[in-house]
Amino acid sequence: MVKRGSKNGHTAPADEPRLPVPVPKPPARPQPGRRATVERRTKETEIKLELVLDGTGQAKIDTGLRFFDHLLESFAHHSLIDLQVFARGDLDVDPHHTVEDVGICLGRAITEALGDKRGIHRYGECTRCFDEALVRAYVDFCGRPVFVYRVEVPAGRIGNFDVELAEVFFSALAAEARMNLHLVLEYGKNRHHIVEGSMKSLARAVRDAIELDPRRSGVASTKGVLE
Repeated sequence: MVKRGSKNGHTAPADEPRLPVPVPKPPARPQPGRRATVERRTKETEIKLELVLDGTGQAKIDTGLRFFDHLLESFAHHSLIDLQVFARGDLDVDPHHTVEDVGICLGRAITEALGDKRGIHRYGECTRCFDEALVRAYVDFCGRPVFVYRVEVPAGRIGNFDVELAEVFFSALAAEARMNLHLVLEYGKNRHHIVEGSMKSLARAVRDAIELDPRRSGVASTKGVLE
């Protein structure tokens, strides 16, 4: 059946769609590809960690150490890495095992997600203040684990978190992410501000280092590899 008598004198199908014509929704954006899942089980700890490098900073953290959870949430938020961590360890013995093994898993996950590191900036640096404390962080995802820690924190605890555990975490992370990591405290007195400021400055430096450079197709090394 046709419909006649249109203004331009032409016939048109009776089932011709009326305006506005519905436009199909575009397909969903593909999920970011730079992601990794790492699991670690020992007699001391059980850990599952998932991350997406090209995320928005979403975090779901449960380690049994509330201040450590807060540090990892800060790392995710300021690096824009989506991060999920579930950890159970022998906290009745010492939180050391849990903190160190989470650092190991996070470093391994970053290494896996980066792959051959093609296109990344490689370097990152950041100076962050947290009230009276000022901390500098420098990272290089060069494939060589080197850790320099010039952060003097007043001895003590933050909640149930011993402040020396911060160095344990950063050292494990640097080793397994196979990166140069330098943390330097310029000044500061409050242990909470110093430790959290260190994590935030690290997170921002990592964000810059792992971001993809639209001008670079290969790796940022004259050797042609970053390993």
